[in-house]
Amino acid sequence: MKIDLHVHTRTGSDGNLPIEEVLKEAKKRSIDFISITDHDSIDCQGRAIALARKHGISYITGVELNVTFHYPEDNKDISLDFLGYGYDIGNQELKSKLQLIREHRRRRARRILDNLNAEFAKNGIEGLDEEDLRRIEDGAEGVFGRPHIANYLIEKGIVKDKQEAFDKYLVKCDVPKYPLSLAEASKLMRNAGGILVHAHPNDPNGTSLVSITRDLQEQTRVIEKHMLQYIDGVECWHSRHDGRTTAHYIEFAKKHDLFMTGGSDCHQKPLLLGTLDIPEWVANQFGGRKMEFATSDG
Repeated sequence: MKIDLHVHTRTGSDGNLPIEEVLKEAKKRSIDFISITDHDSIDCQGRAIALARKHGISYITGVELNVTFHYPEDNKDISLDFLGYGYDIGNQELKSKLQLIREHRRRRARRILDNLNAEFAKNGIEGLDEEDLRRIEDGAEGVFGRPHIANYLIEKGIVKDKQEAFDKYLVKCDVPKYPLSLAEASKLMRNAGGILVHAHPNDPNGTSLVSITRDLQEQTRVIEKHMLQYIDGVECWHSRHDGRTTAHYIEFAKKHDLFMTGGSDCHQKPLLLGTLDIPEWVANQFGGRKMEFATSDG
């Protein structure tokens, strides 16, 4: 059985392919159980369910929420990602909050552009205007963020690649994201009938507990002390987790009776869809907890 419970699309956030192509590729790769987990967006979940049914793939609703986690021991705020699964896509509280987050993203993007223009002025570079912003938004399709601004700076010839865009401008010109707390994310997901899962806790390149510590024992101590009441599971398998990390988090999840999930975190850059060896019992956890699936009519 092939499982991938962490996949992004261009339709909903920052994937490279539209949702139709992602599900077509999933079918081609013989994936049996999938979840589309776009960033702070559930707008394409209805389409995902219909497409999964069409292709005969089991499906569970998904989303990736960015959370501002306050780490009291260092008195600092850290950006972390959490995955929501099995929620009701019609839940109004969840839909309204995600709409609020999207609106904040747009305001944040305008403020980032203002900061960029201040930097460009210092270097004699022509600033970006409302027409530039409209073009960036049009190119984003899904949830609009800094990677889309980076792509536009490359297109304009201001930088040569994304790394330069972030190193030279986007880190310096950043504006805080919407401050969604872990408690609020947990309440939103559980009220919508879903579960909340800590995403890629030891991802060396992403928003993860690595920003606090690289020691696995210390990471799980942080979760035990500050997160257990709010989460229902942990993502054990991830494309940037090594075998030691996966084994550590499986042991931790079993100790605390948590869901264990896994996924490629595929943005189709490159196409990692279905490349992780995730055991079949991961899918069985959801059935045992009476989670809802969209499956083939056949």
